[in-house]
Amino acid sequence: MSRPPLPIGGWGSISASVERTDDKGKPVAYRAKTKFRDHDGRVRVVSAFGKTKTAAERALLKKVQDRAKTSQSGELTAMHKINHLLDLWEKRFEGLVNDGTRSPTSLDTYRRALKNHIRPAVGELRIGEASTPRIDTVLSKIKNTSGAPTAKTCRAILSGAMKLAVRYGAMSVNPVREVDAIEAKPKNPPRALTTEEVTLLRKSLAADQRAVQADLPDLTTFMLGTGVRIGEALAVLWEQVNLETGTVKITHTIARLPGGGLIRKTTKSRAGQRVLSLPAWATARLRARFAAGVRLDNPIFSDTRGGFRDPSNTRRSLRTALSPVGSAARRDLGLTLQTHRRKMRMSRKQVAATLGWPQTRVELVETGRIKVDDSLVASLVKIYGIDLNDSPDLLAQLEAAIQPAESDKLAWIRSHALRKTTATALDEAGHTARQVADQLGQAKVSITQDVYMGRRAANPAAAEALERAFDDPDLL
Repeated sequence: MSRPPLPIGGWGSISASVERTDDKGKPVAYRAKTKFRDHDGRVRVVSAFGKTKTAAERALLKKVQDRAKTSQSGELTAMHKINHLLDLWEKRFEGLVNDGTRSPTSLDTYRRALKNHIRPAVGELRIGEASTPRIDTVLSKIKNTSGAPTAKTCRAILSGAMKLAVRYGAMSVNPVREVDAIEAKPKNPPRALTTEEVTLLRKSLAADQRAVQADLPDLTTFMLGTGVRIGEALAVLWEQVNLETGTVKITHTIARLPGGGLIRKTTKSRAGQRVLSLPAWATARLRARFAAGVRLDNPIFSDTRGGFRDPSNTRRSLRTALSPVGSAARRDLGLTLQTHRRKMRMSRKQVAATLGWPQTRVELVETGRIKVDDSLVASLVKIYGIDLNDSPDLLAQLEAAIQPAESDKLAWIRSHALRKTTATALDEAGHTARQVADQLGQAKVSITQDVYMGRRAANPAAAEALERAFDDPDLL
């Protein structure tokens, strides 16, 4: 029976011989060699050298191991570590980004998930050890510790990587396929602004000097009139606006890449590239801005230097504007708390870190831009060494500050609420879900219906139809 051939990426026994001697005949260099079967199926002799026989053999072993890893670019085995599979998957995704078929922001998100969750959990396992129960356990743990959205991202990465393993022959089935879908109740149901809330929002932004400086009144008007995402709104150039026809082309969005700054990239799907008709009031605002003098290659909502604005900073400005000073009592309480913090020589960042708060929350409290309650203030002053029950003046300020304010009606609003408001208004006007999805740039109608439309009576005409179809039971 003939000897079976070496597997691709495999090597035979290693032999070593003296390569060179000194004047006294003492070996000073050794050569180790073996036969290696490359990825093209050909067997080649591979050599390495060392001062000793052991050093030469070790050098050769490392050489063939590295060569085997390189030659596995088109093939995997169940004995490879999952980290190697993830490297191949990440490299392939990078290629898709370079081809323009995937977003660089998606790659950044996936890399964070790989580094923080997937590699620590399964990276050192062999591909053949990636069973459905094991992956299900890993994803459940990620969901419990980091939340359902992160777990969904990790599930998508693992599914794509295991699909690659199946394609390369390292597995027969994708073990992620049988893992239960990760579900979680949304933190907040879809909510759109009412007509009264839209009016209050516009008045509040117009009266806030900081909001005006941040160009928020016109930006929110544009978003309400189009339903675009905030990144899409910030990416629109003047040359994409036709004031004669009242239309605007949506083709790009603004995103920030770590270490790469702001980028203007195409929308994440073909459905996102669209031409939208503007309501007359939105066209009027753009015409007024245009009359002030613009460059066609500038964004319509630019920063102070005429460049692109950061969506994250813009969202932060909007959140601050939608948490206006509710009352003089809240402002006075905030100033008192700020004085106590400074007496302790603590920064807002230090206080936020101690309480596990976002840093902006301390700022909102101290500027009177957030609704406060007993427990919030008690937690805060405890750090300053103050017992709230032993401070009657502070208690009196708190009692006055917790009273409701008109501005509290706006505190829940985020930038996506404007998008939901547009969708709901179109829905109530009788537009189909497909038409609303096209306006929002959504490829899937189901997402538009489930996420962006505020809930209302499903079919008001149903009751009238049923009345005509059946007699009154009491009259039978």
